[in-house]
Amino acid sequence: MPTINELKDFSTQVRRDIVRMVNAVNSGHPGGSLGCTEFMTALYQEVMDYSSDFNMDGKEEDLFFLSNGHISPVLYSVLARSGFFPVSELATFRKINTRLQGHPTTHEGLPGVRMAAGSLGQGLSVALGAANAKKLNGDKHLVYTLHGDGELQEGQIWEAAMYAAGKKVDNLIATIDYNLKQIDGATDDVMPLGDVRAKFEAFGWNVLEVTNGNDIESILAGLKEAKAATGKGQPVCILMHTEMGNGVDFMMGTHAWHGKAPNAAQLESALAQNPETLGDY
Repeated sequence: MPTINELKDFSTQVRRDIVRMVNAVNSGHPGGSLGCTEFMTALYQEVMDYSSDFNMDGKEEDLFFLSNGHISPVLYSVLARSGFFPVSELATFRKINTRLQGHPTTHEGLPGVRMAAGSLGQGLSVALGAANAKKLNGDKHLVYTLHGDGELQEGQIWEAAMYAAGKKVDNLIATIDYNLKQIDGATDDVMPLGDVRAKFEAFGWNVLEVTNGNDIESILAGLKEAKAATGKGQPVCILMHTEMGNGVDFMMGTHAWHGKAPNAAQLESALAQNPETLGDY
């Protein structure tokens, strides 16, 4: 298992990858990607039981589904640096004929990507199908998902939430990136979410909270607690409080960097705040 310092170094390198990728093509979504860097690092570097010899069946291993697909930069970086495909391929992000499209797709056969994630609200439904398949196959491994809080404005999420609890899909852990921001502003201004914890609990979920989703140790503790809560008749939700743009000072505290790339000067500033740890691509 990696040490906490090794996980922090990994996260720092992932942040470098994110800002370099979106700068290179002047396109992409750095804000949410940066906010979920520590979570994705913890998930792939310590928590999940998986094989980097990827196949779509996913038998006898934990599965992950990214529902808020616009934060593909963090997924691609973590997958590459976890051995799914060459790190050098990150340089092809959003370019012609790349496997690393702006939103993940499956027809290019990119290892680690199990669903096309462009339209928001669909990932929980897909993950429920995978979780049910594991139950039918007697596979004791878990299914993980990640969602944006703005994504909760999609009705399909709540249909899936109702199904998950009603059918006791208790091998599923859904994490909400709860940063209170989306592309057009604060979630409370666009479409107020209300008491998210109370809503999931009312739908029959076991809800846990990670108050600092940008702290590796807090995330590891939260995921450990979530894993311990599986297999008890309820789906599990982690409400993960994060800061959009975390680790890059001028991107934090605002929704403005949800889908905007840094220019050359801004890139240099971002990289200076996150010194190279594992080698750039």
